[in-house]
Amino acid sequence: MLERKKSGSMVCPGCGRLISVNAPSCIHCGRKNPGLWGWGPSLSRWLADFRGLAPSLTVACIALYVISLALDLSAILHPRGMLSFLSPGMESLDRMGMTGRYAISHGRWWTLLTAVYLHGGILHILFNVMWLRQLGYMVEELFGTGRAFIIFTVSGVTGFMLSVAMGSMFTLGGSGAIFGMLGSLIYYGRKRGGDFGSALYRQVGAWAIMAFVFGFLFPNIDNWAHFGGFAGGFVISALMGIRETRREKKAIALAAGALAAVTLLCFLLAVIRPH
Repeated sequence: MLERKKSGSMVCPGCGRLISVNAPSCIHCGRKNPGLWGWGPSLSRWLADFRGLAPSLTVACIALYVISLALDLSAILHPRGMLSFLSPGMESLDRMGMTGRYAISHGRWWTLLTAVYLHGGILHILFNVMWLRQLGYMVEELFGTGRAFIIFTVSGVTGFMLSVAMGSMFTLGGSGAIFGMLGSLIYYGRKRGGDFGSALYRQVGAWAIMAFVFGFLFPNIDNWAHFGGFAGGFVISALMGIRETRREKKAIALAAGALAAVTLLCFLLAVIRPH
């Protein structure tokens, strides 16, 4: 919650030095109204919650979910059951970049990437966002931001590749990428060892078993994407290494940036392709 601070000190967002929250300008760098009439400190804390990879991916998934709903409002008014409440229509998901054997057979290779960010209903995106928030911070902390994004992206793609190879006609969602994060954390636990590594390995291993079992208990779950994503996350983590033994060099940052650019290009292809 945003709260106004009427007295005391704060860190100037311009130079990082302590100043009065009511100062009309920073006495050190001259920044005008650094305290934003007392709202600055609270606003800075609130914005800090949205920094990092997991919040960015969460915002992207939610924004694309809202867009997919807006493209076909009639689907919202005619749900096909409780589990399809607030579900985008198939036509809208196809336009946004849903993948599967149907899309790949029509040459839409880019859907292997775009489908990672799309979701088929409110429960679908809710569960995936919860897992993403739980795992994303851990993966980013242990591997670095660049590696974490590569893990997320590669896992999502390998999950859908296996799913399509096994015959899935239509599939979407970030669960393959999330299982890839589980795979990366299990690799980390085994690689690091010691008390922390062993504890992490046991904890994440239990989560992975629970998540795999959950997938088989409910209908319309793409378990092949889960297996493919898990394997992809484990392998790509082993290839890149962990933060403690191999620093995140410029090549990793460039690779992550290239993947982000390719992802944007894929959504552009989904938008401009003939329908």
